[in-house]
Amino acid sequence: MSRPGEMPLLDHLEELRSRLLVSLGTVLLLSIGGYFVSDRVLDFLIRPVGKVYFTGVAEAFAVKLKIALFFGLFAASPVVFYQAWRFIAPGLSAREVRWVLPVVMALTLFFVTGATFCFYLVVPVAVEFLLEFGSDSLVPMITVSRYVSFVGWMVLGFGVVFEMPVVVFLLGRLGVVSAEGLRRRRRLIVVAILIVSAIITPSPDVFSQLLLAGPLYVLFDLSVVVVALTGRQGIPAPQPTSDS
Repeated sequence: MSRPGEMPLLDHLEELRSRLLVSLGTVLLLSIGGYFVSDRVLDFLIRPVGKVYFTGVAEAFAVKLKIALFFGLFAASPVVFYQAWRFIAPGLSAREVRWVLPVVMALTLFFVTGATFCFYLVVPVAVEFLLEFGSDSLVPMITVSRYVSFVGWMVLGFGVVFEMPVVVFLLGRLGVVSAEGLRRRRRLIVVAILIVSAIITPSPDVFSQLLLAGPLYVLFDLSVVVVALTGRQGIPAPQPTSDS
């Protein structure tokens, strides 16, 4: 028998389905809009290299679809964050539910900050560094599909990992993690950061992975400070009842 305020499993799954449909529908709708501005977005994306090429008959069209999808993912991020938060809200207290607007705004802000940091600082440096390995007999011919994938996944990856302080803040407020616990697991977390960086970066070179691992480590240290200042300091002991 379910306790008061507890959602049955089937209702919980239905709630998850509803939230996913809203999120996916928003991404799809904004992706359709993104298709009509894909040429302008591409002109913006190729600034670090100047010119790109396509080698297949359908590649240019496929790239427009890819750009449209990335556009939809980025533009729909506030809705996705809101739906995710509303999904977990039934398990929170009334006080914690009031965090909805600040948390969604913070998640969106950190996501945009990470994406912007990547595109304006990391991508130009990575492109310049990697193209320096060319020579007179090794001339780069950058295909549009691979370049858009490289930039898109890099920017998306940075946007996601920049959410770390907000996520850790929430876990700290809920008592799931503590600053002391994070400090004790620092070496393990550093290894995890390197693994995540290797997975997220589309390029297999170590340089791109380090460009992501560096900010991730700084964000981890920031997260420890955030949890130390705002995290739950302990769970109060249960009070004796009048019957005891």
